[in-house]
Amino acid sequence: MSLRDPTLEDGAIEECLDELNDCVATLARYPPTVLAIAMRVHLESLLRVVLERGLCTREEIHEFLEELEQQALRDDESSEGL
Repeated sequence: MSLRDPTLEDGAIEECLDELNDCVATLARYPPTVLAIAMRVHLESLLRVVLERGLCTREEIHEFLEELEQQALRDDESSEGL
C-alpha cells in the first residue's frame, strides 16, 4: 500500500514495529487465533480511517490485502512438504 505520508522515510515503520512487538508480547496469554481475530478487527478499522482520510485508495487497500494474503499463505504452503 502506498501511503502518501513523508514519515514513512524516517524510520517510523521500524520504530512502530518495535512498539507493536512489545505490546503483542504482553498478550502471550491469548491463543494465536484470538490475537489474529482481534488484530483483524483493528486492521479493518485502521484501513477504513486511512481510506476515509484520503491517505490511500480502495485499489491500494485491495493490493495491500492481496499481498498480506500471499505472504501469510506462502510460508504455510512451503512448510506443507516438510
